[in-house]
Amino acid sequence: MNRRHWLGATLCAVGTAASLVPVTALAEGGAWPNRPIRLIVPFPAGGSTDMVARHLAQGLSERLGTSVIVDNRAGAAGNIGTDAVAKAAPDGYTIGLVTSGPMVNNKFLYKSMPFDPDKDLAPIALVCEIPTVFVSNPEHLPAHDLQEFIAMARAKPSAFTVATPGNGTIGHLALAELSLTSGVRLQDVPYRGDTPALMDLLGGVVQVISAPVSTFIPGILAGKLRGLAVTAQARLPGLPDVPTAREQGLDLTAKVWFAVVGPAGMPTLAVQQLNEQINGLLDSVPSKSKLQQYGAVVASGSPEWLRQRIHADGQKWQQVIRAAQVKLD
Repeated sequence: MNRRHWLGATLCAVGTAASLVPVTALAEGGAWPNRPIRLIVPFPAGGSTDMVARHLAQGLSERLGTSVIVDNRAGAAGNIGTDAVAKAAPDGYTIGLVTSGPMVNNKFLYKSMPFDPDKDLAPIALVCEIPTVFVSNPEHLPAHDLQEFIAMARAKPSAFTVATPGNGTIGHLALAELSLTSGVRLQDVPYRGDTPALMDLLGGVVQVISAPVSTFIPGILAGKLRGLAVTAQARLPGLPDVPTAREQGLDLTAKVWFAVVGPAGMPTLAVQQLNEQINGLLDSVPSKSKLQQYGAVVASGSPEWLRQRIHADGQKWQQVIRAAQVKLD
């Protein structure tokens, strides 16, 4: 072999070897990940967001070969924790499991925001969505579904109250959407979370709750609560007897979704690797079964798909929030 052929063969071999190096090893700072990843959750431990985050952290730890540590940063309807993600170093080692509240709704609810979800955060992957449920205590309300309850409320407008987990929550917005869709003005009673609302529902203080379905699945299955409607595309596998709002002629789509995001400027290769591993995890049977326990429906996709979802939901909820005149400090 002459010198020219030897040099060409050597360069070809080097190029082939380089192509076999994992793409994440080409990210800035060497191989990614090479140390623990922090997963910020902008809500308290024990809630549905935290439960989804811990399942995600365990699965990603196994898939990425490094620890993924959950860090709860609750407050201001998710704004505090999401802001911590936005202001973190964009090196791929701080990400967040956020919800549609701080990513979409809060900018229309609050006078000012500490971050701009469109500019300060990098979409990585949609994880799942949990529909809203309208739930009653069958001992105190004879309605069997949401249409029957609306008919009762239309006949006696001041006789019924609907509890929500607080002003500006998806349960509150779902009730606003129901009022706009049905033309029936329902009296909203905001609580500080699902549990105190549930206590008053069981005690007959309020007639219906509008909130994400997770908290109420055990009571519905035990027959202590009645699901009047869920705002899902189809009936939930874990609640096959609860009809959807659409089955009842009501176009209600209020859901809270969960997504992984990072600070703007994250290495593209880290975003791609996280997206791939999250989608792979969500496609597994154990993940689908686990999320189903919370009433969640898997909703994966590309970073661009998440970006489009944020934009589309923003257009929708801005109209509902303005029409219902919902505002927070």
